[in-house]
Amino acid sequence: MHNLTRITRNPEVMGGKPCIRGIRVTVGTVVGLMASGHSLNDILKAYPYLEEADIYEALAYAAWRAEEIEVPLQSA
Repeated sequence: MHNLTRITRNPEVMGGKPCIRGIRVTVGTVVGLMASGHSLNDILKAYPYLEEADIYEALAYAAWRAEEIEVPLQSA
């Protein structure tokens, strides 16, 4: 998925996990909160430096990764 501009990965931030705009909030945190029943507004109150678009992009990234298939490389 090419249009995800808010999701970053840096080995020096949260061990390289996908994060929101390079800050120490992972995609997994956001998706986990949503899955636990927290609303968009709950998350924005808990993390005031996040924006609504950050949450939607985290969900889009998680959905894309869930559909991705890893194909093992065959050795020669």
